[in-house]
Amino acid sequence: MEKSVISFLLGLAIYFNSANAQTKLLRQPALSEDHIAFVYANDIWIANRDGSTPNRLTSFTGQELLPHFSPDGQMIAFTGEYDGNKDVYVVSVHGGEPVRLTWHPYNDLVRGWTPDGQSVLFASSRDGAPYPMNKLFTVSLSGQFPQALPLARADEGSYNQDGKRLAFRKIEGWETEFRNYKGGQNIPLFIANLADKTVTAIPNENTTDRNPVWINGNVYFLSDRDHATNIWSYNTMDGSLTQHSHFTEYDCKNLSAGAGMLIFENGGELYALNPDMDREPTKLNITVDGDFPWIRPHWEDVSSEIQSAALSATGKRALFAARGDLFTVPAENGPIRNLTNSPGTADRDPAWSPDGKWISWFSDEDGEYQLYLMDQYGGNKRKIKLETPTFYYTPAWSPDSKYLSFADANRTLWVTDVTSGKTMQIDNEGFAHPVRTIFPVWSPDSKWIAYTKRLTNEYDAIFVYSMDQKKSYPVTDGMADCTSPAWDASGKYLYLLASTNYALNVGWLDMSSAERTIRNGVYAVVLQKDAPSPIAPKSDDESSGDGNMKEDTSKAVQIDFDDIGRRIIPLDIPVRAYQSIVAGPENKFFLLRQNEDAPGYSLEQYDLEKQKLEEWQEGVRNIYLSSDHQKIMIQSGAGYALVDAGAKPAPGSGTLSTRGMQMYVDPIQEWEQMFHEAWRFQRDFFYVRNVHGLDLDWAYRAYAPLVKYARHRSDLTYLLDILGGETSVGHSFTGGGEYPSIDRVPVGMLGADFAIENGRYRIKKIYNGESWNPGMSSPLAGPGIDVKAGDYLIAINGQEITSDRNLYSFFDFTAGKQIRLLINDQPSQEGARLLNIVPVSNEYSLRQVDWIESNRRKVDAWSDHQLAYVWLPNTANGGYNNFNRYYFAQKDRAGAIIDERYNQGGSAADYIVDLLDRPLMGYFSNPIGAKQPFTSPGAGIWGPKIMLINESAGSGGDYLPYMFKKRKVGTLVGTRTWGGLVGIWDVPDLIDGGYMTAPRGGFFNTDGEWDVENKGITPDIEVVEDAFSGEDIQLKRAVEIGMEKLKTERVRLLSQPADPVRVSRPKSN
Repeated sequence: MEKSVISFLLGLAIYFNSANAQTKLLRQPALSEDHIAFVYANDIWIANRDGSTPNRLTSFTGQELLPHFSPDGQMIAFTGEYDGNKDVYVVSVHGGEPVRLTWHPYNDLVRGWTPDGQSVLFASSRDGAPYPMNKLFTVSLSGQFPQALPLARADEGSYNQDGKRLAFRKIEGWETEFRNYKGGQNIPLFIANLADKTVTAIPNENTTDRNPVWINGNVYFLSDRDHATNIWSYNTMDGSLTQHSHFTEYDCKNLSAGAGMLIFENGGELYALNPDMDREPTKLNITVDGDFPWIRPHWEDVSSEIQSAALSATGKRALFAARGDLFTVPAENGPIRNLTNSPGTADRDPAWSPDGKWISWFSDEDGEYQLYLMDQYGGNKRKIKLETPTFYYTPAWSPDSKYLSFADANRTLWVTDVTSGKTMQIDNEGFAHPVRTIFPVWSPDSKWIAYTKRLTNEYDAIFVYSMDQKKSYPVTDGMADCTSPAWDASGKYLYLLASTNYALNVGWLDMSSAERTIRNGVYAVVLQKDAPSPIAPKSDDESSGDGNMKEDTSKAVQIDFDDIGRRIIPLDIPVRAYQSIVAGPENKFFLLRQNEDAPGYSLEQYDLEKQKLEEWQEGVRNIYLSSDHQKIMIQSGAGYALVDAGAKPAPGSGTLSTRGMQMYVDPIQEWEQMFHEAWRFQRDFFYVRNVHGLDLDWAYRAYAPLVKYARHRSDLTYLLDILGGETSVGHSFTGGGEYPSIDRVPVGMLGADFAIENGRYRIKKIYNGESWNPGMSSPLAGPGIDVKAGDYLIAINGQEITSDRNLYSFFDFTAGKQIRLLINDQPSQEGARLLNIVPVSNEYSLRQVDWIESNRRKVDAWSDHQLAYVWLPNTANGGYNNFNRYYFAQKDRAGAIIDERYNQGGSAADYIVDLLDRPLMGYFSNPIGAKQPFTSPGAGIWGPKIMLINESAGSGGDYLPYMFKKRKVGTLVGTRTWGGLVGIWDVPDLIDGGYMTAPRGGFFNTDGEWDVENKGITPDIEVVEDAFSGEDIQLKRAVEIGMEKLKTERVRLLSQPADPVRVSRPKSN
């Protein structure tokens, strides 16, 4: 009894100690004369100036973030997600109901206040074009229509005391946590004089500077100019710079100012600094206690979170991995079973042995993934240690249930003897291609493993590994791309897919492989040299045997490798975009075919005996066969159906009920597992082994202890982003995962700009879009819609619209719904016109099209119709389509402006550079009309090319100007690009569906030097955009350069020469 009491008291002591310990991960702090505010668990908290008595100020399912005190310290402006969208709110420091100030459906991010305390400063991309780029706006406390500041682009801003100057940061970097970043987005902070519209740049030596704030006429900001991000100041009188903090391990984050003090984050803790008095910052000890519902362990149905699946030996049960637990689901009778019940552990890739005895899976319960076995009830658990700490995939049991083969993160193929626990390496794929192909497929007799391996020509070939000889044999020779081997259940044939049009698809990263669908033929390999072809002509004859019937029950697979390539025969199946073959019952197999115009695959079954192809189902995502090949589980949409594999099922049959896959979710344990998993991503998938010189063990020690302070999934995302940033690499992204569900109220938009006149909203401009393009139609444009610029909005659905309210508050919950809109050319209801229109939820595409067409018209006018204009939004499908649409339609121009500003990347745009660089070879005559000859090549612009670049172009948008410059196609104009030339693929999802990347490949140049990454591409002629002017001076300068080059580089096309005389006959006498 005494021992129990002591244990109880000790437990209480630990509990209260923990509860009263300093709280970390307090974020986005703000400061007033009497209080500090901060974000914790996605709510806003307020405490006394010394950090005592913290209280939750806001509480809602969505996010509340970015608190800023009003100048008098009585109110806090913040960004809240109350209706599923981030809008500006204000709330009293004493609590109460927050008041909404903005309704626009794009994110409105609070940045501060105007000095008079009457308006809130915020950033929004509402006017952004061609992409959503932030500008600064103010909105009054009365919630009227926000007013834009006269800056072309700005993401952060802070007014000086009299409001005449604004310190601002032009753009938000693509990767906030990118440590030691040296690319083109390292733009100086600026101080704008709002009266005379002049701008002063704060000195910047290619450093990341952010969070400018004012104290006593000086601008304080965060900068990594001594590697770690610390606090610096800029003296506006003499231009001097001063460093105020000297942290070396962690970066300072989220600097804010108030009442002559600075407050910021470092290493998960808050610090305050009086720059006039303190030599170094003072750490604030704050303890936050409260109810945090997002960390409460709870039961959850995870049937919508299935990550992998399999079938039992005879298909009586399905086997699923979902959110880190393993489940079996009955085909008809019995309960759903959670076999592992392992919060905080990732159980992945289960497989059921053919004899039904074992379920195998990979689990990281010991900190690294190991192979585990258990029975179908979750008992008799056994671990088989795998020596290589990494990730493992695609387990396949041998039919005799003695072996398990699988692949790992480095594309090595392994086989494990489940009795002895010994694991042997079979082969390695050789290339970290985005499409994994090295999947093990066992022969019916368990003696052979077929798999695909990429050859040095980067074509796939089929290999077979002999378990007896411990040796691999090639089946195909690499002259066609061969994939997806599958053994017929008889053991006589090996099926495979082969493509002879693979061609440019070998360059999987190249844009030149776009719209080149890989078409595969279906083939059978006759394994024995004296065996007949399965498609040989047939004749019904009696055998001339000895009269004794003998049943051959042997499934022993015999393979004659001599001349095996000559026994690969095509089956009578059309050559199509087949993706995989899965063996079914004897002499039958399944095919999954890619659909170009519909989601999912088409599922087909082929009967080798009948030589008949039968379509089974459309929209299939995946299929799974039982070990005896008698059952097939078909995944389509979010559901599964379990049916017989021998004959086409009736529509809707065999539906498998997965509801009830319950697991106990412990968020803190999950987050700890996911942090460790994300750390392993960097270890196991990062494209260079040294991880850019980062001590990964240090990174784990530095940030893993902070996970226990997380109280919301966003806290984990924040830590993962910092962890990725420590690798000093582009494309380190994290996101997704399970966030609280929020109902979104869709605000409607009219695709127009507005001004306030005569107490109403007047249309300044209508964005017409493209009426023939279903995705770009404008609500106020099109046949039968009588609206023009200058008209007033009078009423919506009978409710009068006046300028004393924010315009978008009238359009709450109208997106996608028909409304009755009253329009007039006068600010009154008399004579108004009634329209029935449908507002849109997003007008980015309308603004983008307008931006493109406006630029094209400007270039056409400024160049007197001599220069083409083509904008490339990315180097993926959008860029490919835009280039094809605009470049060739302007082939009659003498030169071209290729605008890749704001290019979001995608692929390596060799296709574009090849076409820009193609030379004119000659002409083919045209015998009619004006006899304008056809050029050869027929499509091209032969004169000078100018490419516009800027800091918001990156990835493939870095590589495009790199190729343009290396090929000497033309002149680069603008500013340095982002500098992020690594590729991301291959990394699995986190257990809650979130993701974190680890770059898998990086670029080095033909001199053998790592290039472009963390540098960017420097223009030949630098032109910096004007901070205030609405004029595109970069575009104008590009046209001027193009016109100048036309004087010397114009290619003048020739007219058809005189008719040739080629007949020579002797003159008659």
